[in-house]
Amino acid sequence: MKRPIILFFAVFYGAAAAFGGEFSFSAGAGGLIGGFFTRYTLAAPDGMKEGNPIKAEAVQDMDQLNYGFFAFFDATYGEFSVSYQNGANNFKETFTIPDVFKTENTGQGWESVLGLSLLGKYPLYVAKQLTVFPLLGVEYQICLEQWRTKRTGKLYERANGKYEKDKDGKAYKLEDWNSLWVNLGGGVDLALFKNIFLRGELLYGFRLMTPYEVKNLELMKSETGDPNPKLSGLTSGPSLRISAGYRF
Repeated sequence: MKRPIILFFAVFYGAAAAFGGEFSFSAGAGGLIGGFFTRYTLAAPDGMKEGNPIKAEAVQDMDQLNYGFFAFFDATYGEFSVSYQNGANNFKETFTIPDVFKTENTGQGWESVLGLSLLGKYPLYVAKQLTVFPLLGVEYQICLEQWRTKRTGKLYERANGKYEKDKDGKAYKLEDWNSLWVNLGGGVDLALFKNIFLRGELLYGFRLMTPYEVKNLELMKSETGDPNPKLSGLTSGPSLRISAGYRF
């Protein structure tokens, strides 16, 4: 256990020496607010059912507001944080087979996630008490809860297998909603006292394909007979984090 810790500190001290900057450790905690927007389309243009060619398209629009709190550990050129977030969203899903039928599902959803974030940063000292820094890194979010309402308003747990199932007719798992984000942005530190500072960070994140979306591709393939359905679109959004920290 001691060897990885020694290596961790050695890497950061080496980075500090390479950049020729002041090196310090700090830790703190704060709150966050943000959200994301999902706009994606699952398309099966080359489907085949019972010898008949078909085209199918599934579209999802979702807007979500996130809020929560986090704790961070900072080592000048890198910041690691752990967060807990709740999210509330409105969604609209449509499934269309042109000239055959179209279904639409709308409602609200809620989720809770545990986030693990690692951001690289480069501090720029613009004044005695003011430091700004660009940020670039990744965050892995572990899904803890997933809830939705049906069209009737009934609330249900998405992983219970009663209303949502994969191509094999099995319930989705909570880990199917785990996600990896690429985040970029910037931050500012304002020194208040000798060792205490306020930190503000504004990030914009881009979510990579989730296991849930991969399974939906497989479901579309199974339902339409299309050997290679496509998913297009984007999930992204901003996050504002405000915290207080102590520099050791």
